[in-house]
Amino acid sequence: MPLEYFIFGVITFLFTGAQCEVSEVFAEVGSQAVLPCKSSPLYAFTPSIIWSKANKGTVWRKQRSGLQYWGASWSPKVTQRVKCPHSQFEKGDFSLQINNVKEEDGGVYSCRVGQGDQGVEKMVMLRITEVSVSSSVPIWGDDVTISCNMSPWPQGASVHWTLNNSPFVPRTVIASNRVTTKNVVREKATAKLTGNWTCVVNYDGKEGRASAALTVKGIIQPSQENTKVYAVVGSAVTLPCVFSSGFIPSNPVWEKLKPGFLFKPTPGRLPASFSPSIPFTQLSFDQSASLKEVGLDDEGRYRCSGTIEGQRLTRNMQLVVAKIHSSIPSENTGSVTLTCQLTDTSEVTDYEWVHVVYDFNGTRSVGSIQKGKTLSISTVTEENQGEWACNFYGKDGILGNVTYHIQLMSRLRGQKSSGVSHNTAAMVGLSFLLLVLLLILAQMYKNHQRRKRIFQFPALETIVHTVSNEREQRERNQEKK
Repeated sequence: MPLEYFIFGVITFLFTGAQCEVSEVFAEVGSQAVLPCKSSPLYAFTPSIIWSKANKGTVWRKQRSGLQYWGASWSPKVTQRVKCPHSQFEKGDFSLQINNVKEEDGGVYSCRVGQGDQGVEKMVMLRITEVSVSSSVPIWGDDVTISCNMSPWPQGASVHWTLNNSPFVPRTVIASNRVTTKNVVREKATAKLTGNWTCVVNYDGKEGRASAALTVKGIIQPSQENTKVYAVVGSAVTLPCVFSSGFIPSNPVWEKLKPGFLFKPTPGRLPASFSPSIPFTQLSFDQSASLKEVGLDDEGRYRCSGTIEGQRLTRNMQLVVAKIHSSIPSENTGSVTLTCQLTDTSEVTDYEWVHVVYDFNGTRSVGSIQKGKTLSISTVTEENQGEWACNFYGKDGILGNVTYHIQLMSRLRGQKSSGVSHNTAAMVGLSFLLLVLLLILAQMYKNHQRRKRIFQFPALETIVHTVSNEREQRERNQEKK
């Protein structure tokens, strides 16, 4: 039996002439603990008050004269961690406050309040809870040990953990020994361990809890190995590779891995449209890359790596490419089938087709919704025109979508009246253009013939002009006379 329990029993046995009550108090390391000691306010004068700890002597006492004393290890000359508020004495409250509690503060305390031979004895078991982490900032992949301690540890207590206020079931739970059953959790450092760890100890209908923060440094995006990134053929996509803030990797490298090598993948050639978001020579914790125009051949596994504090960190991810395949339309019925195709469907649980229509003002509206990987359209009419989007879902929600415009399928089987009107307009336009060209050619021909007739007799034309000039000269001479 622990020493605290033995002393606890002895004190209970010795104070047979006083009223004795026992209570349990839980406190976290660094917090304030309040040890209760209350009685009926029936004293005519201020009673004497003695607070002591088992096997440690006096903690604090106050005589009837008003003088106060502190134990050697609780002296206010060092740091005043212990006080008993006088303002509550008239209400019969003689509780003791311990600030910034430490692990060694755990144990059995007694409070004796009385006048002369009459008094009240209160006993309090103070249990200090603490969560400790082997390394508060481990590097990704390191072994992390998280311990839950309580001093003194109650026999028969149960423990459970929460991470960021959500229940956490450790893969490895270790009991340090059968007597104390202090729980120790051991995990590999990953992003999912980042956050606030809380140990909750349940004992005798009460609970004590303590928390500690844990931050894992390394590649934080993507947070999981072999994360899938979805992209559409012809679109741009970003492959994330973000290191923890303040950790700038050295020798960052991007590689595309050849298929068929799961355990020891071999690097292949990066796509032509591949480019890092920033130059590799620039110091940054964001080493993401992008593909400007995704093709079907770009699908596959990619690996980002960098060195932090001498440790090489890597993250593999998979690019999944999506497209819509349209079947050859039937000449008789005009029906066409759209199929939502992905290079990897292992995470896909459901497909959904959504008809999106835009009016003249550009307002977007959603029409019919259909389930399934394929969509069959019996005929291409105005109701079916517009944009069709295939949304594909996983267990945690939508993974991505790919769209197809029905205008690309026009002329498959449009309305006949519309086709005739378009053909008629085209024929009228061509006929008018030909008529104009014929008129121009006719006019050019006439001008050519006229010039040809004039230049057929050049000598005759010269004589006519000469006779005309002589006639004009004779007329001028007669007028002068």
